[in-house]
Amino acid sequence: MGLIDLFQKTRETSMEMKPQEEEGVKVVKCKGCGAEIKAYAYGKNLYVCPHCGRYGRLLARTRIRQVADKDSFTELYGDLAPADPIDFPGYADKAAELAEKVGMLDAVKTGVCRIGGVETCIGVMDSHFMMASMGSVVGEKLTRLFEYATEKGLPVVVFTCSGGARMQEGMYSLLQMAKVSAAARRHSDAGLLYITVLTDPTTGGVTASFAMLGDIILAEPRTTIGFAGRRVIEGTIGETLPEDFQSSEFLLSHGFCDKIVPRNQLRGTLENLLKLHCAPKGKKRQVWRHEE
Repeated sequence: MGLIDLFQKTRETSMEMKPQEEEGVKVVKCKGCGAEIKAYAYGKNLYVCPHCGRYGRLLARTRIRQVADKDSFTELYGDLAPADPIDFPGYADKAAELAEKVGMLDAVKTGVCRIGGVETCIGVMDSHFMMASMGSVVGEKLTRLFEYATEKGLPVVVFTCSGGARMQEGMYSLLQMAKVSAAARRHSDAGLLYITVLTDPTTGGVTASFAMLGDIILAEPRTTIGFAGRRVIEGTIGETLPEDFQSSEFLLSHGFCDKIVPRNQLRGTLENLLKLHCAPKGKKRQVWRHEE
């Protein structure tokens, strides 16, 4: 696929900025500032509005293309599809419809790639599939990814975004929090690197589990990150929260993430971190363990 073909595809455009035809040229309208932008220019700017800086939400495959070395990505567990464990009305039909529209069977794409030449396990959540809600397939694919990385001695990079647990799967969804977290712990016990990149929005059970377990936690600018919603918290504590509450900038100032990285610097940042922390092939990794 050529570069021109990539940006001509409707599916490669952010959910928030739908392309329209204007005298034969596709344009998108920014919901942040209302500016009209040529779709090609928008894609070339990594789906960030050049006028107000609003970040578009990316498809998983678009994100992987932006950070992985060219043609290095191999998908793992792509055949896993959601079941309907509690017979939730309309769930199976909705999942099938989204699978056709988004081009993936559930809300996360997992696999192995190289980033700056470093072999890396990567998981990318996709908000275009049921707002990247965490169901049993999301949990299973990420768990298997950590287990694969532990077995092969590889680092893991996970791009998180989620509206929370998938209510259509009931308790099965909530169980994924502990399941993925346990796999991440075993990966950590093996002395391996785990990097999380928080993207907009990362909320609910994903935030309360594997999103905040990274050895290094990065975030995109102006990302919404939190557990419960603002109105729920304000109603519970009886106080008005700061305007920037639950933003990546707020979390950085309070020590909950390590660095805010603009999208055009993300690939380079990941390259540097992976090269710094991951031993080259053929050299033994030194595992540091806390003595009880």
